[in-house]
Amino acid sequence: MKRTVKLTSLREAIGTVSDGERIALGGFAIYQRPMALAAELVRQHKKQLTLVGIVNGIEADLLIGGGVLRSIETSYVGLERFGLARNFRRAAEGGTLKTVDYPELIAWDRFRASQEGLPFWPCTFLGGSGVAASNPEIVPFVCPVSASKMWAVPPASPDVVLVHAPLGDEYGNVAFHNRKMLPQSADITLTRSCDRVIVSVEKIVSPQQLSRQPHLVEIPAFRTTHIVEVPFGAHPTSVPGIYDCDERAFLDYVSASATPQSFAQWLHQHVNGLADHQAYLDQLGSARLLALRNMEIPQ
Repeated sequence: MKRTVKLTSLREAIGTVSDGERIALGGFAIYQRPMALAAELVRQHKKQLTLVGIVNGIEADLLIGGGVLRSIETSYVGLERFGLARNFRRAAEGGTLKTVDYPELIAWDRFRASQEGLPFWPCTFLGGSGVAASNPEIVPFVCPVSASKMWAVPPASPDVVLVHAPLGDEYGNVAFHNRKMLPQSADITLTRSCDRVIVSVEKIVSPQQLSRQPHLVEIPAFRTTHIVEVPFGAHPTSVPGIYDCDERAFLDYVSASATPQSFAQWLHQHVNGLADHQAYLDQLGSARLLALRNMEIPQ
């Protein structure tokens, strides 16, 4: 049987995302975020999307500041040691963004429910919580076995999942390093919760190279719909074992997001005013990017 080549461009891959869909972005907090994919969503002026996540960071704040999201369902949106996600805070406080809160563990379990094809995820620990009281989609019920009160939490149900990973081949097989951490584990769970998966990778390698270490392929080709080669596709977040977080870029982002006006200028300079991701890398310069390299783990 002939295999399907799924290697494409950022523009073509993101062009398949329709306005109004539910999306999930991989990574965790400020680590291994699919930033090039997120920037392309802004560049293509996608609208009215719902972002469903676990612990979100700069990728969510960028989409909010870029006018892409109408709602977000997650446990947290922030920049960790870099402070508040200011676009998120402004939009949430101003009522222009619908926010639905879930505890972090339940936010993760919602993707597990989608992975297993379950209509809900059973939860035992929401008693007395405002999370359940303010969310009509969380339904209390009595456990038929223990007779204790439980809560049925809706699955994440993303229409499309976007992740960034170290390696992949043209057919859409995607490999992670042997030493996985939380961002990689989150990516694997997310990609198993949806039939449409767009992956950007640091490097496209031959299928033969991946076949020599098949245990590293955590996202098989049948799960991916598009794969794109995007060096530094997670910048300014880190990809553990490949490059570090760009602290200067984060601080610049925080400063720019202080007001809508300054963020609009930043958005034009770094996203909308650039043709593509390569132009973004050219703007940063090779010396700055290479200084972030951290090759502790072989590729």
